[in-house]
Amino acid sequence: MTKVVIARSKSKPAKRKETSVTEKRVRDADGRARTLLIIDANSPTFGRDLEYVFGRNVAKARRENKRLTGSADGVVAKR
Repeated sequence: MTKVVIARSKSKPAKRKETSVTEKRVRDADGRARTLLIIDANSPTFGRDLEYVFGRNVAKARRENKRLTGSADGVVAKR
């Protein structure tokens, strides 16, 4: 028989990374809202900021591919 134990997690809540990336909501030509991630090129954390924005873009692309093709990689196998 399994014993169920309920306890608080000992890990601390995750903090948002210190970056100089700013988010800006703008409207495109069709009037739809878009989110721009802006990186400061002179920031001392430029490399980390670039990695953060790249990761967000890849995650968004994978979600979109999964929605369209059913596969996160976006490659549909030939039949």
